[in-house]
Amino acid sequence: MSGNDGKKNGNKAFKTYDLVLEAVCAALITICSWISLQLGEIPFTLQTMAIFIVLMSIGGKRGLVSILCYLLLGAVGAPVFAGFKGGFAVLIGPTGGFLVGFVAVALVFWLLKDKVFGRFMTTYSKRLVFNIIMAVICELVLYFVGVIWFMTVYTPESGNAGLLSALSLCCFPYIIPDLIKLVFASLISSKIYTLVKR
Repeated sequence: MSGNDGKKNGNKAFKTYDLVLEAVCAALITICSWISLQLGEIPFTLQTMAIFIVLMSIGGKRGLVSILCYLLLGAVGAPVFAGFKGGFAVLIGPTGGFLVGFVAVALVFWLLKDKVFGRFMTTYSKRLVFNIIMAVICELVLYFVGVIWFMTVYTPESGNAGLLSALSLCCFPYIIPDLIKLVFASLISSKIYTLVKR
């Protein structure tokens, strides 16, 4: 076998590995989405924890692919969203911004990891700390996208939802649980990170 043939086979194997990894991560997001508790307009789920475990473990690029696969499955009707829901209507509904916002989260995480914090994450403790910092920034991005979307789409009897109303429904009840999930995601992913091929 020539050197080029060996390189091609190695590239194929690595691409296959990436595809399997991305599929497994999409399945993890789905399973965590099913673990939900309805707390008003937005269900409390382990979905965002899974998103951050995926991004912190396999990186922004592969994590983005996993998220897109998950959203595509939901868009075509697979019951992968919270409450075993699926369909395009969920994506364009009042809470759809929090699903579509996962794409923005992946892109921001990818940018932060590659361009800002990545060079500092040389040890377990530093990776843990910077993962939490990046996750908090990304969570704020998710809240921003989700709230703006909610205000645009949600139409209560009193008219369009105002900013305070949207924040009360979509953010305030979830801040503490989300912070706890971010810490758990960082702890879990820091262990998985060492097992994943780069």
